[in-house]
Parts: sequence; structure tokens; C-alpha cells
Amino acid sequence: MAKLFYRLQRFLRRTQFVFLFLAAAYLMAGSVVLLQRSGFALQAGSRGTSSFLPVPSLGTLTKGAVLDSGMVVSSNKLDSQALVSRLDGPLNGEVLGRRNGPRWLTSRNLEIRQLRRRWFHSLMTEQEPRVERKVVKRKVKHKGTYVGCFLDDSKERALKGTVFYDFRKMTSSLCQDTCSESGYLFAGLEYGAECYCGNRIAAPKTREEDCNLDCKGEKGSVCGGVGRLSVFKVEDLHPGTKTYRNVHYRGCFRRPKNSTAAFPVRAIQLNLTWESCIDLCNDKELPLAVLGRPGCYCGYTSTHFTLHEKAGEQHCGGTANTSDVTSDVTSDVTTRLPGDEDYVMVYQTPVKDTRCTERTFLAEKSQTLVALSSFPGAGNTWVRHLIELATGYYTGSYYFDGTLYNKGFKGEKDYWKSGRTICVKTHESGKREIEMYDSAILLIRNPYNSLMAEFNRKCAGHLGYASEQHWKSKEWPDFVSSYASWWASHVLDWIKFGRRLLVIHYEELKRELFPRLRDIVSFLNVTVSDEHLLCVESNQDGNFKRTGAKLRDFDPFTAEMKSLIDGYIKTVDDALRNSNFTGLPGEYVPR
Repeated sequence: MAKLFYRLQRFLRRTQFVFLFLAAAYLMAGSVVLLQRSGFALQAGSRGTSSFLPVPSLGTLTKGAVLDSGMVVSSNKLDSQALVSRLDGPLNGEVLGRRNGPRWLTSRNLEIRQLRRRWFHSLMTEQEPRVERKVVKRKVKHKGTYVGCFLDDSKERALKGTVFYDFRKMTSSLCQDTCSESGYLFAGLEYGAECYCGNRIAAPKTREEDCNLDCKGEKGSVCGGVGRLSVFKVEDLHPGTKTYRNVHYRGCFRRPKNSTAAFPVRAIQLNLTWESCIDLCNDKELPLAVLGRPGCYCGYTSTHFTLHEKAGEQHCGGTANTSDVTSDVTSDVTTRLPGDEDYVMVYQTPVKDTRCTERTFLAEKSQTLVALSSFPGAGNTWVRHLIELATGYYTGSYYFDGTLYNKGFKGEKDYWKSGRTICVKTHESGKREIEMYDSAILLIRNPYNSLMAEFNRKCAGHLGYASEQHWKSKEWPDFVSSYASWWASHVLDWIKFGRRLLVIHYEELKRELFPRLRDIVSFLNVTVSDEHLLCVESNQDGNFKRTGAKLRDFDPFTAEMKSLIDGYIKTVDDALRNSNFTGLPGEYVPR
């Protein structure tokens, strides 16, 4: 018996040494991996901003060369691609920058792959500007007048005006300021991150303890609960003055044949003014204020009144400025009334059309995977916004962009293969990446505008603009040198390997939103009424318009850059036409 215990004791001692050895080996291996990753980041960042660095030409690599990501290039693959590069290289003194044919793009396959990895790395490490937050231990004093806790139903909202989200920085003050700026009387907060505005509360009160969730950006401050709305009466940001912020003049239109069906609210006024009409429609929480002798009409865009065909301004009393009014509506633009009884003047009130704002995940897991593919900067986020409103379903993403999730794209957090989203955003290309999808919407934008938009995003985030110093730095020409060929190769790869493709041109979508959007929802196999699409059209901007100082009349492209990009445009246009797709819009070239 003693021998048995002795052997067991010796075995346990040896086991301790084995475990100790394995633990040390595990820690050492982890340290090596961490050092390798750190080495990659240091190497990529030691020469400046890695995202903007041009990828070294394959022709300059030698056997066993190691790329920035640590990938070793095999000699056979390198030699064959280097040979293609040499065959398609400078002939008769041709500049290297003009190698933009299909063979040159094929030879740059590894370079484009490395560029995509660098772009993905920059996306993952992108952070929003840091905001100092004060954590308040006791209840925060609110600026507005607290009204109470109210029931809220997704099918019948308590506040039926504007809605926006911020899953990271929502505060009571932010919500109230936004609603006040848009001309609303009440602001309501729900789920700690959702803000609703309105001019009347269309729901009953409930127990105060039901509103028990903290605001995401302000600990200690209550922002509603689950299906519960903390409602405040907002303060007027501009007391003593009656202004009409966020009122837009839509234009002069022929009066609809059936005004009763087109406009649910009508008011006959002897002394009709644009102010009284806008006030009436804003109070009724309707997005359109329509002035026509002898009365004021309020309603939505509909099949009875689509706003698709403008009339000449002379029918409405002159040659007023027909551009959108984004600040206060001034009297010199709006005091006139329509001179012809067959025509009306239309204004967009601050009230949003909420008939198409509700979104959810697919009730059943989809058996097909649909990509929304584009080059970075081609308007993918905007098109996702349109698709979500049009279909009522969230879109997913191959990546995770916390900024987009915080602003309401809830599908951003979902695994891209979950099948719960209507389509999946991706900027990937290449045979293997493309064949993972059953079908795809290929979004193409003018490369000049795409490159500038992506450069703005890298320098100033989703909603900002790059500064003049950024455009004049060495980062910009390096960026164009690297990314221009990616724009072309992205389209060529999807044309070649895509199984079922719908090609959408960004510029055509902007010009003809309604028919192009109908093509998209049909491709996604979703049945949507024309009324619903008209609602999407009236909410097309969303919350993702860039703000800040935009450099006007500024062309950052040199003659050499234009020669390079124009060659890629010609290559892509030929490839689209040869594959029986519509060629690129005519405005792409010349610039």
C-alpha cells in the first residue's frame, strides 16, 4: 500500500512539472504572436499612415520576399506574375502609371489583396473622436420640463415625428436639442439610445419605475425603458423669434386632380400665409405643407401627388429661388402665393415621414446570401439606408463598424452569414470571396468621387471632410496611386465571378431614385408598394450627410492622376458592355 502511495506521489510531482512546462510554452507562443502583430503595426506605421502607402510592385520582389502582412511569395507565382507585369510594362517610353489594361490589373492581384487587408486593418482601428464624459452618480438635472413615462408601441408610436439613434453617446440634452432644432414640442427617449420627436403625445402614461434605463452617453440619467418613453417638453433654442429651421422648398407643382385623396388635412384661410400653413402642417405632424388658393393642405407624398414632375416657377408667381432652404425660410423667397389656381407651392416641414421607418431582422433565416458590394467610398452606407427603409429589414456587414452600429445599423453586429439580414455589405473581391454569395448588388460610383469620399472618411470619419493640409500632403497622391486600380479590379472581379448580378450606378440612383429603388427591392425578392417607396424617397438623406467645411471649387487630381484613372474607366466600361450590362454613365469621362 505504501508503494502505491509513493508511486502516486511521484506521478503527481512529475505532472506538476509537465503542466508548468506546458504553461510556459503557451505563454511564450502567445508572446511571439503578440510581438509579430506589434511588429506588423510598427512596420506599417513607421513610414507614415499605412493606409495610404502604395503597395510595392510585384516586379520588384525577389524569391522569398515577405509582404507587409508576413506572407511569403513563392518563386513560381512571383515569376509568372512578374513576367506578366514585364510584358505589360512600359513600351516605347510609356510611363509606368499608364499600365491600366486588364492584364495589368490581373498582375496586381496580390497587390490589391494586400491593399484590401490594409484597408480592413484601418477600418478596425478607426475610432471616433474622444469625448470627455462626466459620470454623474446621482440623477442628472434635465434642461427641459419632464412630462412623464409613457407607453410606446412600434406600430403606434407615442411621438410620431423624427427618430434617430445613438447606441453610444445618447443623452437627454442631445435628444431635446435635436427635437427643438427641428421644430418639435416634445422629445422622448427609449431603450437608452433612441430619440423620438413629436408635437403631441399619442399614448397613455405608465408607472415611473418602468422608465429605468440609463442613457448610453450619460450615466445616472434615465432614457426610457423597454417599450417605455421618457418624455420632455423641450426648451426653445431661440426664444422670442419665430423661425422655420429645416423647412425646405420643394417647388411648384400642378394641383392633384383629387385633392381630398392626396391631402388628409385641409384648411380654407382667407388671409393665407406660408407661415400659417407650415405651422398647421407641423402641428398635425405631416411632412408636406402645400399652398394653393384659397387654402392650405397637409399630407404625404403619394401616388396621387408624387412630386416627380415639377412645373415652371412662373405658374406660382415668379422666379423664386427653387433650391432647398436649409436654414431659416426668408420672406423674400416665400411671401408670394401661387398666381394660378391650378398650381400649388410645396414645402417640406421638419416632420419626417414615418410610414417606412420601422426595421427588423428577417423572421426566418434566409437560405440565400446576397452581397451589397462596392468599392470603398461608393455610397454603400447610403444605399444600405435606402434598402433598410424600402424593405423594412436590417442589412448586414462583412465587417463590424462600431460607428455605423451606434447610428442605428443594428445588423452591423450580426454575423454576416447569420441569414437574418436582407443583404450584406462588402468591399471584398477575388474569386473565393465572391463565390461565397449567391447573388449581389454591385454598386459603382465615379472613381473620382469614390476616391475623394474614401479619403474624406479616412481623414475625418463618415460625416466629415479632409482638411486642405490632407489634400496637399504626400498621403493623397500615394492614396490615389494605390486605390485607383482597386476601384477597377473590384468591378472586373465581380463581373467575372459573380453568379447573379444587379449593377447599380450611384449617379443614376441619385437622379432616378424611385425606379432604381424598385429594381433593387425586386432583385431582393421583396414586395413593396409605391406608397412605401415614395416614403423612402422623402427620407432618402437619413443621418449620414457629411457636415463641416467642404473645400469648394477644389480639384485635387493632377493631370497624371486623371490619365491613370481615365484608363481604368475605359477598361471597366468595356468590361460592362461586353458582359451585356449598361456601360458607365457618360459623366465619368471627360472630367
